[in-house]
Amino acid sequence: MKIDKIKEMSSPDLEKELGELKSELFKLRFTKKANGLDNPMKIREVRKDIARIKTVLNERKLNEAK
Repeated sequence: MKIDKIKEMSSPDLEKELGELKSELFKLRFTKKANGLDNPMKIREVRKDIARIKTVLNERKLNEAK
């Protein structure tokens, strides 16, 4: 997911997306341990998307506090 797309989303949508990505990450890790993944780089992509969303949410919280 690109940062531009993330910044366009509202905070509640980002919270929802964050939850979905965390559950997807759990499933990917579980599948990797159980029988391997076709694309192990998918875990890295999901982790980076989670980090991007958390960064945008923290930026918004800091701007609201000012």
